[in-house]
Formats: sequence, C-alpha cells, structure tokens
Amino acid sequence: MLRIHFGHTDLGAVRVATAPNPFWEIATSLHRLQTRDGRWAYADWFRTVRVRLREKGLDRALRTVLLPLVPRAAYFPDFLTPAAGVDGLDAGADEILATCPRRVARELARLDRVVGAPAWAPRLTGPEARRDLVRLLRAYHDAAVAPYTEEIRSRFDAERAALGRGFLDDGVPGLLGGAGPAIRWRPPALHVDYPAADRDLRLDGRGLTLLPTYFCWRSPNSLADPALPPVLCHPVHRGAAPLPPDHPLAQTAAPPLATLLGRTRATALRAAAGGATTGEIARAAGVSAASASRHATALRDAGLVTTRRHGATVLHTLTPVGASVLRAATP
Repeated sequence: MLRIHFGHTDLGAVRVATAPNPFWEIATSLHRLQTRDGRWAYADWFRTVRVRLREKGLDRALRTVLLPLVPRAAYFPDFLTPAAGVDGLDAGADEILATCPRRVARELARLDRVVGAPAWAPRLTGPEARRDLVRLLRAYHDAAVAPYTEEIRSRFDAERAALGRGFLDDGVPGLLGGAGPAIRWRPPALHVDYPAADRDLRLDGRGLTLLPTYFCWRSPNSLADPALPPVLCHPVHRGAAPLPPDHPLAQTAAPPLATLLGRTRATALRAAAGGATTGEIARAAGVSAASASRHATALRDAGLVTTRRHGATVLHTLTPVGASVLRAATP
C-alpha cells in the first residue's frame, strides 16, 4: 500500500500530465513482457511485438539489458522514467544523459540490493554506456511503443477528459478518486494499491502529477525516491482489447461508418473529442436526450466513441478510429 499524504497547498497543486510519457510506456511495456497478468488486453500487441523485436535484432538486448534493468519487481531505477518525457522522446533522453552519475550509482546500488543488478550496470555511470542505453531505449520504443502511438494517445486523452470531468463535478476529491479502482481518496491521504513495499509519501507542498499510462496494468506505480517530483503512474481505462494498427480487421469498419454520415452524428462526434455527456451532445446537436443517446450508441457500435460511466453520468470520448475520422474530416 502506498499512502500519499496531502497538505492544504498540495490540494491546489494536483495536475494531470499534458501528454503520455514514452519512458513510462517503455518501462510498463517491459513489465507486460514479464507476466501473463492482463495478457488478454494486450494480446495482439504481445504477439506482434515479439516478432518485431526479433526482426530488428533486439531480442538479445531485451533479455540481457532491458528486462534486467527494468524488472517487474519492487524496484527499478527512477532515472529511467524522466519527467521531461512528457515533452517527447528527445527531451526525456536528454534528461537521462544529463542525470548525475552519483544518482545513477545510488539507484543501481538499490536495484542490486532489492532484486540484483546485472554485472555491467555500474558502467551506466559513464556517459558512453548511458548513450548506448538511450540508443537501445529508442530502438525498443520504435519497435514496441511507437506503432501504438495513436491508440496510446487516444486512451490518454479519454482518461484525461474523465479526470477533468471528475474535477469539474466534485473538485479535487473527484479528480483524485477518479483515477481507477486501485486508488482511493481518504482525506488527507490518497491510498494506492501498490506492488512495491508498504510506504508513505509526504508531498510537503510539491503537489502531485497524475500520469495515465497505456501499458500500466491494474497496479499504479510511482517514483521510489521521495525527493523527486511526485508522480503517480496509473492505468488508463480500457474497453475492448485494441487491435494493432496493421491488423487486417482494423480495415473492416467501412460499412458501419456509412451510417454516420449526417449533421447530427458529425456534431456528436466533434463533441466527444473533448469528452461529452449525453446531455452535452444533445445540446450541441440541438436534439433530445433520447435522440442523443441513440446517436451516441450508433457511434459506439461503429467503433468511433467509447463510453465510460462517471458517477451518475456517462462520458463519451473518441476511440483511435473516431479520432482518425475526425482528423480526416477537418481541413
């Protein structure tokens, strides 16, 4: 259990990350490769990524470098998930390269105490070994994460919209309590089902960043060093298991989409881009709530929106297909 303790100033400094962090996606996707938990939700990803890594000659580096460095265990080094990653892969890579060697050594020593570090790990305190590691992380990202960028971003945006709705409806408690079933707000602390050891994190006025993460499954994660800027990586809400971008079935949605041509459903689709309730869709389209519900159902059946219950309301957000359709229709 992780207990995150808030003061009055911390409640005013809770935020949701503005974009996915590719380094948290790398770390949590490596965790997915080490367990069968949640395999159904990532089944197509798991089947294709193994082949892709082998084709790119990365399977040996995966076994000997990445998995030992990022074990699905009580600890992995914090410097591998840099905060600057929300600004893109390049910004996060630069932060890893600029990490103080003493910090790298300290975190690798902790990894060795907790689960055992590979014999070559101490070399990462040097700049050349870290440049090699960053090149490997980039190659792994290109093979295992980048092909799913649209799906990741769509799930992230939907989760961010739902969290924003929780804040608008119920304030900070609605925001903190809406990040998933493993997270519970019991003032003045946030209680998190945590895979690592039982611990307390005191924010001390620094606030907290919530980071919805696509490859995070069930149990949230956080930085181990309490002195670092507090972040809580937590799973995105999932509907049906996604298809990979190159899956042939991803191209079979054309007949249902033909039923969506028309002003009302186009308006409903645009409204869902920012997250919208059935009532908000009705007001945007100038139709009754019952009619808006039927249009939202048609959009959902066609795979363009996903629906998530939030308190007494339901929130409609775009799926990756819906986002693509909307982009294609927008000059």
